[in-house]
Amino acid sequence: MAKISAAQVKELRDKTGVGMMDAKKALVEAEGDMAKAVDVLREKGVAKAEKKSGRVAAEGMAAVAIHGDHAAIVEVNSETDFVASSDPFKDLIAKVADQIALEAPKDLDAALALKTEKGTINDDIIETTQVTGEKVSLRRFKVIEKQANQNFGAYIHNGGQIGALVVLDGADEATAKDVAMHVAAINPEYVSRDQVPAETLAHEKEVLVKEALNEGKPEKIVEKMVEGRLNKWLAEISLDDQEFVKDSDQTVSHYVESKGGKVNTFVRFEVGEGIEKQTGNFVDEIMSQIKN
Repeated sequence: MAKISAAQVKELRDKTGVGMMDAKKALVEAEGDMAKAVDVLREKGVAKAEKKSGRVAAEGMAAVAIHGDHAAIVEVNSETDFVASSDPFKDLIAKVADQIALEAPKDLDAALALKTEKGTINDDIIETTQVTGEKVSLRRFKVIEKQANQNFGAYIHNGGQIGALVVLDGADEATAKDVAMHVAAINPEYVSRDQVPAETLAHEKEVLVKEALNEGKPEKIVEKMVEGRLNKWLAEISLDDQEFVKDSDQTVSHYVESKGGKVNTFVRFEVGEGIEKQTGNFVDEIMSQIKN
């Protein structure tokens, strides 16, 4: 058996970011061959990632990258906010967002197959899983292409917990960023009330009518009451009609119009939304890891 020096272990750790014992075991298995040891760790990294595939990754970060007329907003997840705030994770999501913005893949499979310095985005995710010891995954992304007369605006809130990407017709980047900040804070559902599906509108009206009748309101005034409440509801969910967060005396559409523009579209990602988080006994989890 080849003798493994501390210097070799350190070199392998510096190259791969793995723990000391993992580095030493890989060098022993590779009989001191550094290149083979890296391969051993990569193979074990894949196995480690697959072993964690059943874990719930509900923490993470959202990020936005803009390259010319293309922009991407992405969400990458981890199991804990501790890992999400680590440098390896931050480096990963920055690379992922940049690559997706540059190449505009059609779906998640295509995004994971994009080429990087270390292989593919999927390879980079596996390596980050190996380094951090947690399941890391690319959950979703959206690529938007703008025209020459349009402007992107991006805003990241609370260290990446919420990301917003906005496109304005006309105006300027500063205005678009202001609107992105509003989107992050208020979470509208549609750009304008015209985008609300007819069935959604009909359902809300039905609910409001029953609500008014149950309040004992006379039928002759119910219709007028419902019309007012429906308009209020539409204003709450439609970006154009919402009170602008930086100036409640005007709506978002009025603010953008004052800058010579109009809201075209927006995307908002909030980390972990829609994911059912697992709860468990932290002590039991630590003990099970020690036993393994």
